[in-house]
Amino acid sequence: MTDRYAVIGNPVAHSKSPRIHTLFAQQTAQDIRYEAILAPLDGFAATVHAFIANGGRGLNVTVPFKEQAYRIATRCSPRAEAAGAVNTLRFKDKEIFGDNTDGAGLVRDLEANLQFAVAARRVLLLGAGGAARGCMLPLLGQSPARLVIANRSVDKAIQLAAEFSEGRFAHGSSLPSPRGGIEGEGRGLLPTACGYPELAGQSFDLVINATSAGFGDAALPLPPGLFAPGGLAYEMLYGKDTPFLVQARSAGMRTADGLGMLVEQAAESFALWRGVHPDTAPVLTLLR
Repeated sequence: MTDRYAVIGNPVAHSKSPRIHTLFAQQTAQDIRYEAILAPLDGFAATVHAFIANGGRGLNVTVPFKEQAYRIATRCSPRAEAAGAVNTLRFKDKEIFGDNTDGAGLVRDLEANLQFAVAARRVLLLGAGGAARGCMLPLLGQSPARLVIANRSVDKAIQLAAEFSEGRFAHGSSLPSPRGGIEGEGRGLLPTACGYPELAGQSFDLVINATSAGFGDAALPLPPGLFAPGGLAYEMLYGKDTPFLVQARSAGMRTADGLGMLVEQAAESFALWRGVHPDTAPVLTLLR
């Protein structure tokens, strides 16, 4: 019997997930049907439970429901717990299991597709919302030399850094104040935080834009000299030459958009559901 999966969101018609997962299924000879479900803004949980009742096996969750998905899950992976958000649900034996594959998809795209190792690099994460939160634990797991969170609202960035400086998530043994770029001591790195003006005089090997600024046409107020020569600027949005990418290229930095992250996080979801990890390279080539 064909197993049912879907992506759920609002809006959702633009989603590439149905095509991606259909290609994965063809490649791995999995008998599945994957669709897109538009859920009412006030009806996410009801839509999920109706999908389960009709035999649904799993869902990808997109905006604006990732935090609601976290709340309805009966059990979550450590990376979903760390993110406080879920983008993948698996339904089995009356359990609703929640995972967050976004950060793993980002790291996989960086390391495998873009051949950019995060270890020992100076990393700047722009933004402190859900997109940034979902990537914190996987990025820290790659042992960068620094991980700085910068955001217009400094308090939000400090709060995010503080959460990942707690023993629950941190590899280090000390808990310094997250403000001002102070690095952790002990066995590992603790993230730090600041506002955009405080980035003046600093440079980074990897700059990741996890803000929503790319939806508009205004550039982020980033100081000059931020992009280190030979580094990489990564825009989580895809399909648009955003002001961030233009800014980075003008500074001589290599750039990439988030299409690879989209495909890689989908492959992580597919593997969770089906027990087989698809080859992402041909799918990414087709989508490009």
